[in-house]
Amino acid sequence: MTTSNNNDKKLSIKDVTTDSMPITSEEMIGWINSRRSMGNLDAPAPTHAQVETAIGCAATAPDHKKLQPWRFIVTEGDARHKLGNALAEAAQVKAVQEGEELSKKDIEKAHNMPLRAPMIITVVTKIQAHKKVPPFEQMLSAGAAVQNLILALKAQGFSTVWRTGLLCNEPAVKAYFNVGPDDYVTAFVYTGTSPKDEAPRKAIDIESLVRFES
Repeated sequence: MTTSNNNDKKLSIKDVTTDSMPITSEEMIGWINSRRSMGNLDAPAPTHAQVETAIGCAATAPDHKKLQPWRFIVTEGDARHKLGNALAEAAQVKAVQEGEELSKKDIEKAHNMPLRAPMIITVVTKIQAHKKVPPFEQMLSAGAAVQNLILALKAQGFSTVWRTGLLCNEPAVKAYFNVGPDDYVTAFVYTGTSPKDEAPRKAIDIESLVRFES
């Protein structure tokens, strides 16, 4: 993996907020609203220290009873080919189960999926039996952790796209990540540097999405 101190356009966590000059709430809201999913990412990817910083932020997600129902697997370099093998195997098994036969092109496509970014951070659940925290709540906590992870990577100047797909919870893929039958692969966070600038996001009309009651 190629690492770098990142170029001038990169935004570090210190740029998001500092003790001497914290950004305003309006600036923070605008920054969050600017987040975009960016595919086909290039190097540089985050350093391991930057990934650990982002995962530290992910771990602040709402987590009833502090069960930490999520785990993070960082895949980079040649390990992406091993993940590609698992995805290709999953695709072939799924096709057989559905009475289909994959072409060589389809198999290669599945194998090459992890090569669309220099780093993939996979988020899996670690759901625990707890009388006060049902599984769906732990799953939502995992989703919140993914969002925190993505925003923390953005704060350090990196682009991401949250991918899953039909293969992510096939047995071959779950076995690759050592995910049990009652747990899930919730996200492949493709991470790196986008060759394109993030396009401005259009304003979202939330009128149909919210209801106030009093």
